[in-house]
Amino acid sequence: MSDRQNQTDVILIGAGIMSATLGAMLKELVPDWKISVFEKLATAGEESSNEWNNAGTGHAALCELNYTDEKPDGSVDISKAIKINEQFQVSRQFWSYLVNSKQISNPQDFIMPLPHMSLVQGEKNVAFLKKRYEAMASNPLFQGMEFSDDPSKLMEWIPLVMQDRELNEPIAATRIDSGTDVNFGALTRILFNHLKKKQVEVKYKHSVDDIKRTSDGKWQLKVRNLENGTVERHTAKFVFIGGGGGSLPLLQKSGIPEGRNIGGFPVSGLFMVCNNPEVVEQHNAKVYGKAPVGAPPMSVPHLDTRYIDNKRSLLFGPFAGFSPKFLKTGSMFDLIGSVKPNNVFTMLAAGAKNMSLTRYLIQQVMLSKEKRMEDLRQFVPNAKSEDWDLLVAGQRVQVIKDTAAGKGTLQFGTEVVSDADGSIAALLGASPGASTAVSVMLELIQKCFPQQVKAWEPKLKEMIPSYGVSLMKKPELINEINKATSQALGLSRELQSAI
Repeated sequence: MSDRQNQTDVILIGAGIMSATLGAMLKELVPDWKISVFEKLATAGEESSNEWNNAGTGHAALCELNYTDEKPDGSVDISKAIKINEQFQVSRQFWSYLVNSKQISNPQDFIMPLPHMSLVQGEKNVAFLKKRYEAMASNPLFQGMEFSDDPSKLMEWIPLVMQDRELNEPIAATRIDSGTDVNFGALTRILFNHLKKKQVEVKYKHSVDDIKRTSDGKWQLKVRNLENGTVERHTAKFVFIGGGGGSLPLLQKSGIPEGRNIGGFPVSGLFMVCNNPEVVEQHNAKVYGKAPVGAPPMSVPHLDTRYIDNKRSLLFGPFAGFSPKFLKTGSMFDLIGSVKPNNVFTMLAAGAKNMSLTRYLIQQVMLSKEKRMEDLRQFVPNAKSEDWDLLVAGQRVQVIKDTAAGKGTLQFGTEVVSDADGSIAALLGASPGASTAVSVMLELIQKCFPQQVKAWEPKLKEMIPSYGVSLMKKPELINEINKATSQALGLSRELQSAI
């Protein structure tokens, strides 16, 4: 066993969209920093960032009903949708910067324009959707949103969904043409290819087995080469744990107090994928419905056009599933291994609180293909079983922690956990995840590099023109940014018709 020592400035653990984004940003801010990346699998973007594993294909809160809540007085709260949309605008700005500076050559390899729609049935739901539309349409971030409860209009918008539909209850939809489909697997691979050209050392089939603080405040990692079993020690001033579901066990190994009392609850996803090109051609939108009562937020049903390997695909789901693994390629002992003396009571409290979620997941796991087809027929009334295959998507690990809401609260969303001196940070959680990667990494940079941020500000503003500004307070900036990013990313209609 060799035990070589290696010194570096920054170590990124996991070659997913989060590490790719942070690496790309740091290389712009401090080109001379030495960055090393370790990934267990053979290539980048193979776990949750992968296009077949990732349910979040450009979440901009344009169609996801779980980001807009009805308040007791009947009004609709769109504050969460505004926040997520602003975060997605930040991602678009950074990607545009990479395109304009010739670091990404063809944006169509990862982003395409696609209408985003919400679809509901039943009087109560239609009334809610109309109120939601009225609250959003007047907001500059959601400009161009349309509402219709006219079946003939809906037939124009979504023929596959309306064909052969028995209209025995009211039905309505909203549509916004400025939505996108983002292939985060492709984007992750593009960013890692770009980082390699910038002398970032990316080591695949390398597993980080342990992580400890050294006496001089740096971090030492024990890294195993999975091909030949050799072990190396790598030391860095800053470590980012961006290993998706694999982040929690490494955060626990670091021993930082901020990582105590945190648990993880794994939820897997399944999609139906259409194998009939004629059916795929009849649909061109992301259409989101309402989640069933008791379902977790990431189980909002949607019929999704996706661009994968440069061709159109059609997916429906996700159906929730359960596996004790924290990664799709993980171990059946991941969940039990994550229970430690400092989080056991938090985990037990979460179990007691979430019995209905557990029951829901068990029911979902037991569903037959025909039962899943019945759910699909709510969206595509004439769907035929032979046209659809079942696909297992990625694992999501929801954060469990003690909050003001009580012990063992299940958190839905992404969370950065860092130690007091900012020398190590881990990203935990799930949706809206990838779509907000640039905002999340920006937050991490501000938290972990407070001394440098002031000096980095001019560069940050070059990369993200709205840096430090709330878009909601500057409607004229929204239009300016939309125009510039649509142009750079090839999303404007004129550019599309030329493609």
